[in-house]
Amino acid sequence: MRIDILTLFPEMFTGVFGSSILKNAAEKEAASYHITNFRDYSDNKHKTVDDYPYGGGAGMVLKPQPIFDAVEQLKTENETTPRIILLCPQGERYNQQKAEELAKESHLVFICGHYEGYDERIREHIVTDEISIGDYVMTGGELGAMVVIDSVVRLLPGVLGNENSPILDSFSSGLLEHPHYTRPSDFRGMKVPDVLLSGNHSKIAEWREKESLIRTKNRRPDLLSSYPITEQQKKWLNE
Repeated sequence: MRIDILTLFPEMFTGVFGSSILKNAAEKEAASYHITNFRDYSDNKHKTVDDYPYGGGAGMVLKPQPIFDAVEQLKTENETTPRIILLCPQGERYNQQKAEELAKESHLVFICGHYEGYDERIREHIVTDEISIGDYVMTGGELGAMVVIDSVVRLLPGVLGNENSPILDSFSSGLLEHPHYTRPSDFRGMKVPDVLLSGNHSKIAEWREKESLIRTKNRRPDLLSSYPITEQQKKWLNE
């Protein structure tokens, strides 16, 4: 997967792309990251990328020209039709299903804005997806892009050491993940559930399914409204 980021602050991505899973993905050639400062595409001598909004109002608005030219250059150079993602508080709220959808693409372009907003023509004529990572406002789209990129890249084949890891993650199955334990089995009198030490894999699987369901009901009951609960799971919930 090729990932392009259009930003006014390229330095923000250095540590993120050079660490942990994102670094591993690049080393395995599962993903490549390309950062463009769209100020470089400004066609005026002062290299400005924003201007006052028509009609008045507070703040500055990103101009269409630098972003249009940057995106057109990327599409021409790579001969692709990428998904072009605008990080924006007005976008659809991001979730795991959207991450899985984007992970099927070969080329993603992220536009990270600043200031008061974007010229509306950017939304109307360039962007394929508008994404919000939550109902709050941040200084710019860079941190949102990092969140989306991390959640997508970890789903690419070969990136994680265990291919089952993304399948078992919270939200991938529609439920929150079950509790986890490791050594020692008794830590300061706090013991690991006996079933996990039993070696009975069917019982362990049942315990994990049940705990996942209960945890979801207690912490995120809204997720159960669209989850296909089985008769056995209904019995567990009633218990």
